[in-house]
Amino acid sequence: MASELWYLMALIFGSCCLFIIGLHHALTGYHSYDFKKRLNDLSKEKDHPKVPEEKTLTPSQRLLSNVSRSAIKIRLFNRLARMVDKNLAGADIPLKSEEYIVLAAGLSVLAGLVTSLLLLNPVHGVLAGLTVIILSILWLRMAKARRLGRFNSQIGDALVIMSNALRSGFSFLQAMDMVRKELPNPLSKEFGRTFQEMSLGTPTEEALDNLNARVGSEDLDLVITAVLIQRQVGGNLAEILDNIASTIRERIRIKGEIKTLTAQGKMSGFIIGLLPVVLAGVMSLISPDYLGVLFTSPLGLAMLIGAVILELIGILLIRKIIDIKI
Repeated sequence: MASELWYLMALIFGSCCLFIIGLHHALTGYHSYDFKKRLNDLSKEKDHPKVPEEKTLTPSQRLLSNVSRSAIKIRLFNRLARMVDKNLAGADIPLKSEEYIVLAAGLSVLAGLVTSLLLLNPVHGVLAGLTVIILSILWLRMAKARRLGRFNSQIGDALVIMSNALRSGFSFLQAMDMVRKELPNPLSKEFGRTFQEMSLGTPTEEALDNLNARVGSEDLDLVITAVLIQRQVGGNLAEILDNIASTIRERIRIKGEIKTLTAQGKMSGFIIGLLPVVLAGVMSLISPDYLGVLFTSPLGLAMLIGAVILELIGILLIRKIIDIKI
């Protein structure tokens, strides 16, 4: 019994010693070692640039990377990738365009296969795959619109901060740095990227054009246009920013009133566009043979094509009515 107690005490003592040594190593030696290791890696990469080894990637990441590189070789895919890349940048989603397209296509195929196996009907599988693609597009557009709305709501405060900083004697670059520090995302992140570009030697006009291309905001386009004109012809930039800030506030107020007045029209368009699809899905589940005539007979196909065209015309007309430019 006494020997077992001594063994237990020795084990506890050794564990405590190892814990203290490991803690000391983590707090002192590990950081310096990690810092030196990263410096050595950077120097090696600078002398011998090479592509990162795929051994550090997980199997799923390696598969996605291989599929993305194969898809890049397709010309039509590259055009689609440029469009998706712009939306991903606007929505601040940390994915490459080819990765997003491959993921959406994979989820669409998976949803189609699962639906076909569960319902034993390939038509339902095709509809499920198309639904996943449409939902992915809508989700990306909604994410971009949501971030753009938050950005536009912060522009007025950013202009006030910049005008006050300019009146205090700060430069334009320092005023942007102050906005980056004071305001939250997404405006601080976008201004931070522009600030870094300008700090690294990018011309101010080019950095502002890049900012405008990333965000795609009409209010920001107004601000950047005014700043670029002021840099060419001169003038009081602080006063210009104050005037633009008051204009943007009035635009935001009017947009809010218009959004309230057109909410009924938007809901009508949403219901009109979604109701036929929902009814067709419910009827196909309740009675699969009921809608089969529309897909087999020439008259049914003509009716379907006409219904889709009329639906699109109705949706476009409603969007045109409620889309009021300010």
